[in-house]
Amino acid sequence: MALGPDHAYLTTAEVADYLRLKERKVYDLVRQGGIPCVRVTGKLLFPRQAIDLWLMSHLEGDQASSRPVPLVLAGSQDPLLEWAVRESGAGLALLCHGSGDGVRRLLSGEAMVAGLHLLEERSGDYNRPEALGLAGMRDLVTLRWAMRRQGLLLAPDNPLRIAALKDLADRRARVAHRQPDAGAHRLLIWLLERAGIDPGELRFVAHPSLSEDDLALAIRQGEADVGLGVEAAARRQGLAFVPLHEEAFDLALRRRSFFEAPIQRLLAFAREPRFVERAAALGGYDIGELGRVVYNA
Repeated sequence: MALGPDHAYLTTAEVADYLRLKERKVYDLVRQGGIPCVRVTGKLLFPRQAIDLWLMSHLEGDQASSRPVPLVLAGSQDPLLEWAVRESGAGLALLCHGSGDGVRRLLSGEAMVAGLHLLEERSGDYNRPEALGLAGMRDLVTLRWAMRRQGLLLAPDNPLRIAALKDLADRRARVAHRQPDAGAHRLLIWLLERAGIDPGELRFVAHPSLSEDDLALAIRQGEADVGLGVEAAARRQGLAFVPLHEEAFDLALRRRSFFEAPIQRLLAFAREPRFVERAAALGGYDIGELGRVVYNA
């Protein structure tokens, strides 16, 4: 069966042919919840990428012997993702201490999924498995969650009149920052280097913020004048915002985890109109590619 790259969804007959099964068996799998599908105006459709992941997870043959993975979402904090986990009833515990921490927890089996936005400085690419130390995971899958707008978070009404990175040193601004292995810190250093600014010239506050919300709150409470973060965090705290960069935020997980109920509930919720409305209200998100398989080992 020849299917073009734009053939994103299969009908029941097409998926039966693709998997070399009888249509009756496909319907049995749907009733058992054993195969990924969506129902559109009463008609069953099967996402091609999800079917490929489902097939490969069964070919691995190690499902029964795999130890249970904790229902934990680790990695970087994202306001839209955090809200969706709660509202979808996905049942994932949030343990968001930065992208680097998420990579370590995914590798060690301490998390089911990790939210990542790690920039590879030389290429400018995001979340490349080989750059993250994840290339050895033979069952790694990364899914696009969103493109996000990163920029400078500033006190309401921007009293220091900061309009660009160069103003951070010129105005002697107190700069809030994230921990060294956080995606936002890596992006800040990269942006400073591209602008020809020595990070040593800046007045960084003494202690790092461990999340997007912590950094935004530090600025809101006057503990810092400026920091790098996502637009959604600025809006939540009523801060001024200067956009600087568009970045990819992805979800990394093991292939078998893709079919677990928490992930499927989260992705199903992300297709609902309420989710789309929330993304628009938070600001700074492009969710046009949400759920796309970016990498499949």
